[in-house]
Amino acid sequence: MRIGFVTATYLPSRNGVATSSSLFARGLRDLGHEVRIFAPVHPAQQPEADVYRLPSVSWGAPPDYPLLLWPSRAVVARLPLFDLDIVHSMHPFLAGQLAALWSRRISAQRGRKVPLVFTAHTQYEQYLHYAPVPQRAGTSLIRAHVAACARYADRVLVPGRAMAQTLRRYGYAGEIVTLPNPVNLESFAAASGAGVRAEYGIPEAAPLVLSLGRLAPEKNLDTLLLAFQEARRRRPELRLLIVGDGPSRAALTARAGTGVVFAGSVPYARVPELLAAADVFLSASESEVLPMSMIEALASGAPLVAAHSPAALDLVQDGHNGLLSDATPQGLADKLLGALEPGRLPLLRQQARASARAYDVRARSADLLALYRELLGEGGAHT
Repeated sequence: MRIGFVTATYLPSRNGVATSSSLFARGLRDLGHEVRIFAPVHPAQQPEADVYRLPSVSWGAPPDYPLLLWPSRAVVARLPLFDLDIVHSMHPFLAGQLAALWSRRISAQRGRKVPLVFTAHTQYEQYLHYAPVPQRAGTSLIRAHVAACARYADRVLVPGRAMAQTLRRYGYAGEIVTLPNPVNLESFAAASGAGVRAEYGIPEAAPLVLSLGRLAPEKNLDTLLLAFQEARRRRPELRLLIVGDGPSRAALTARAGTGVVFAGSVPYARVPELLAAADVFLSASESEVLPMSMIEALASGAPLVAAHSPAALDLVQDGHNGLLSDATPQGLADKLLGALEPGRLPLLRQQARASARAYDVRARSADLLALYRELLGEGGAHT
């Protein structure tokens, strides 16, 4: 089977959509299928087989998020599009429009239906603060556009129940299939975390709390810092390692207080060892849908202490593989200290690792392949 992923973000960009797209591509290739990825040019990109870069611009965008541009006819003519069996869009905006157009054109040229799949990854209106548009108008436009994109697709996927609810709120009433993001369990099971504490000046005996992700307003990191400071007031030996970068870093660093270390952005290959060194993963975000970082934390045996969010409700079995809290400093601090209790932490770690098995990339890729085959069978097409 020849599969085309059309995405507005891809490696080396560091975000869940880029990582999950790469993992799904690897999983499908391991199953014997060809995956071609159509993604924006990135200033730090390296040559990669079957990755085709589309025009982009970095002006006015975060450095790690180049903005996809509409490709010219000359650019499209050089792309290996017209023997694809499936077109799968990871975004509803420009990437989604391209995917829909290409699906129609390939179908017309091949004389049979080439299905269009759309994965809705994000509560898109949560990111309106990056765009110079009024909040109310922007929200209405986004909801209408995403719902229209979903209605046009032959199958709509979401990573968790919360995103399905979001699509319903946007006005989409069609079929929705839940397909969680994948994780490469082997790389996390093999990581030891040895040397991480020494590298960042963290005492070996100190309970280590880790936060991993983009340092941006939607992540509610001010509350996370206040929660850690409250917990540390009661247990001064606690340390917090914040991994990631973004527009909020300078402001957060200025008010972080003692016991907090900012690691900055790290290569993805280092994520397993950083998570392996942590005792607990902490999140105060209320906007997450199903971030890779939280699944990866579970795979590393780091239980989640999280504010109620769509992702947390999907991932955390409260008291089993983590603890849920309201999004207040006091509530999160209480849960963090509860998770770190010596008599409780080992079992939470064991159960966190066990709960991650449901997200193994091999199983998730096999499920995605089955969905593609179903769609192709409905059209009587290539198998």
